[in-house]
Amino acid sequence: MVLHINQVKKEYGNKEALKSVSLVIPKGACYGLVGPNGAGKSTLLKIIASIILDYEGKVRLINLSNQSLKQQIGYVPQEICLEQNLSAISNLYFFGKLYDLKGKELKSRAMEVLKEIGLIDRAKDKVKQFSGGMKRRLNIGCALMHRPNILIMDEPTVGIDPQSRRYIFEMIKQLQQQGCTIIYATHYMEEVEQLCDEVAFIDHGEIIEQGRVEALLQRYATPSVFVKGMKELPEQLITLGDITRHKDGYLITTNQLIAVMETILQHYQEESDKLLRLEIVRPRLEDVFITLTGSELRDGQRGHV
Repeated sequence: MVLHINQVKKEYGNKEALKSVSLVIPKGACYGLVGPNGAGKSTLLKIIASIILDYEGKVRLINLSNQSLKQQIGYVPQEICLEQNLSAISNLYFFGKLYDLKGKELKSRAMEVLKEIGLIDRAKDKVKQFSGGMKRRLNIGCALMHRPNILIMDEPTVGIDPQSRRYIFEMIKQLQQQGCTIIYATHYMEEVEQLCDEVAFIDHGEIIEQGRVEALLQRYATPSVFVKGMKELPEQLITLGDITRHKDGYLITTNQLIAVMETILQHYQEESDKLLRLEIVRPRLEDVFITLTGSELRDGQRGHV
């Protein structure tokens, strides 16, 4: 393990933002923190990053160097935190100086980061000329200037184009290969499925479940069979499982995948109806979240709780 969060509580006036949150984050993992807006994700990340100091409980780094917490953690906030009238490289210089980088080391590291985030050709351009995706990448670059062991990312793909999203994903994978631990907060389940080794679900300030992504899918999400024929689904197939309309066919939720598929194939072989599609639908993390909370992830206005 690299980070141990034990019984962390935080209140804002009468509102309990975090309720006895405990997590163990493994070294070198991409750890997803998933929950709707206002669930407590940003508050927890700010506590880990030592931005919020007034809280109950403990946050402890394990088996790392003797550097301070500040030196070991890079924090990418939900908001773009850049000086718009300065160039990309000047922004990197500013954040590098905050981490005590100077002289040749500062300039060399800034150039390295610009290459890593794909902005080397825009080094001297002002940030206000950048697209949203470019600003997001530079925002990440600022957090990488001091080569942190842990990188905290709070909704890093908000409002960006697909190309920048792919670029950020590749950066995360490369950082993991270099041994960096990533804490990735989002409410986009597909991103967690693509990037994260482990995940914790947080809602109303509480961790409602945590574990390896595949293990949670196996534990909570029932697989389904998608079937589409030329006609409506016949009555004898309706008893095979929990059946719902899905796009232009039917989704049959069942733990007996092979048996259900065999029954469907046998029916369509014996009847005049034509089978157009038959496939297994992989369980999703969103299904797990709904199973645990009874509700879908709340989107809309983005808060910072």
